[in-house]
Amino acid sequence: MKSQLIAIAAGIGLSLLSFNISFAQESGQPTGFMHNIHVGLVYPISNHGVRAGEYSNIFSAHGIAGLSKNEKGLSIAGVANLIKEEAQGAQFAGVLNTYRNGKGMQMAGLFNLAKGHVSGVQIAGLINKAGSVDGVQFTGLMNIADSSDYPVGLVNIIKDGSMSLGLSVGDDQTILASFRSGGRVLYGIIGLGYNLQNGEQKYAFEGGIGAHLLSKDAFTLNMEVVGTGLIDFDGGMYNKNSLRLLPAYKLSESIEIYAGPVASHIFTNTEDGKEMIKNTIWKKSLSEGEMNAVNIGFIGGVQIYL
Repeated sequence: MKSQLIAIAAGIGLSLLSFNISFAQESGQPTGFMHNIHVGLVYPISNHGVRAGEYSNIFSAHGIAGLSKNEKGLSIAGVANLIKEEAQGAQFAGVLNTYRNGKGMQMAGLFNLAKGHVSGVQIAGLINKAGSVDGVQFTGLMNIADSSDYPVGLVNIIKDGSMSLGLSVGDDQTILASFRSGGRVLYGIIGLGYNLQNGEQKYAFEGGIGAHLLSKDAFTLNMEVVGTGLIDFDGGMYNKNSLRLLPAYKLSESIEIYAGPVASHIFTNTEDGKEMIKNTIWKKSLSEGEMNAVNIGFIGGVQIYL
C-alpha cells in the first residue's frame, strides 16, 4: 500500500509539472517552476523550449549550452552559458560564458565575454573581456577591458591602463626583452632573452605578475613575482622563481629606468647552472646532479611606455 501511494503521488507530481511546463510555454509567462529553474541539453531542448531567451532563472543546468535572458543564481553548462543581459551569482561553463553585465563570479574553461560592466571576478583559461571591471580578472593568457585595476594575466590590454616594452639584465647575466601590461594596480609580465654565462642553456623566458605598490610623481615602487627559465632543448633545466622589489623613475613621459634587489629560489640539473648560483643564503643537493638554492641578486633595466 505504501509503495502504491508513493507511485500515485509521483504520478500526480509529474502530471502537474508537465501541465505547468506546457502552460508556461503556450502562454509565454515565466511563472512558478518555469521562472526559477532551467534544465536542458542545448537550446531549445529544455523545459523553457524556444522561449528560453525570454526567461530569468535562479538555477540553470545544461549538458551542452543554455540560453537565457538573465541568470540570478547558479548557472552550469558543459560548454556555454549564453546570457542576453545580466549574469549574477555564479556561472560555470566548460568553454564560454557570454553576457552583457556580470555581478558575482563567472568561470569558464576558455572565455568570459562581457559587453558591459563586471562587478566581481572573471576567471578564464584563455581570455576575459569586459567593458569596465570593478573586481578581478584572472586568466592564463589575456585580459581585455576598457577599465580594470586588477587584471591577472600574462597580457592585459586595458584601455585606461599601461603597456611597455623593456630591456633588463640581472646578476646572472640573463638579458631579457619583456612586455609589461595591466591596470593601475596589477600588471602582467612576459619576456624572452639570452644568457651570457651559461654555456649550454642560453635561451631565456619569463612570465609573472607585478603590482604598483606606490606612485608619486615620476617615482614608482613595484613588486614582481616572476618565473624565469633557461633551456637548451636537450633536457637541461635552470628554473628561477623570484620576488623583485623595483624602484622605478620616469625620465620622461614614456621612458623609465628601474633597478632593485631580487630574492630567488633556483633549481638546476646542469654543471653550468650550478656555477651560476652565487650569493646563496641556502643551498642543497637533493640528488646527484641536481641543486636547489636560495640567493639574493639584483636586476636593472629600462622600459618604454607605448
